[in-house]
Amino acid sequence: MAHTMTTTADNAPQTEKKPANVCFGCGKANVAGMQLEFVRDEAAKKVIGDFSLDERYQGAPGMAHGGILAVILDEALSKVAKFYGLVAVTGELNIEYLRPVKINQPIHVEAQNERIEGRQLYHTGEIRDPAGRVLARAKGRFVVIDPERFRSVIEAGVERPGA
Repeated sequence: MAHTMTTTADNAPQTEKKPANVCFGCGKANVAGMQLEFVRDEAAKKVIGDFSLDERYQGAPGMAHGGILAVILDEALSKVAKFYGLVAVTGELNIEYLRPVKINQPIHVEAQNERIEGRQLYHTGEIRDPAGRVLARAKGRFVVIDPERFRSVIEAGVERPGA
C-alpha cells in the first residue's frame, strides 16, 4: 500500500495510507485483473496503449471477448480526464465492434477528448490491428466528480439513493 506524508497543524509529519488500486482494468493490486498500462501523449492529448490479449480473455474460439474490449476502451477513455486535471467516472459507454479481435495479436488503443460540457466529458477511442484497421470504436460520457467526496462516500459504505 502506498503512503503519503502530510503535516498536522503543529507541523508534525503524519503518514496517511493511500488505498491500493484494485481496479479490474488498471489496478496493480488486483492480481486477477488486467493491469493495463497506458501512456499519455501530452502534445496530442491522447491516451495510448499497446496490448496483446491471451486465451484467458477469449470469447468465441480465437477471438477476444467483447466485454474485455469494453474494459480496455473504458480504461483508455477514462484516463483522458487527467489531461484536464479532472477525476471522472463513466456515465455512458457505447461501443461499435467492427471486426473480430484475435487472441495473441497486437492491438493499439488510442483515446482523446471530443468535447467538454460543464461536468460532462465526451471522449472517443479506437482499437486498431497492426495494419491500422479499426477493430472497435467507442464513445463515452464521463461525469466529473470531487475525488475527496467520492472517497468519503466509499469509505463510509454509503450507497447512492435509488441504487
